[in-house]
Amino acid sequence: MDRPRYWFAAKELGWGWGWPLAWQGWLAYASAAALLVASFVVFPPAAAPVRFAACNAGVVVALLLACWLKGEPLR
Repeated sequence: MDRPRYWFAAKELGWGWGWPLAWQGWLAYASAAALLVASFVVFPPAAAPVRFAACNAGVVVALLLACWLKGEPLR
């Protein structure tokens, strides 16, 4: 049987995921970075701090969910 192809490597030390192992992982990281940068334009922190924080929290939660579902099991 084929081993599952993980998008993200588990960290050797500490808890969490490190660098991507597949192009899908790089795409997830790049998308998250682009969305975080775009949130500065769409929701300027000085004008809409709550919306800005909520948008950034949503992006981070979505990235963590992708890492959890498609990454190596944590050690």
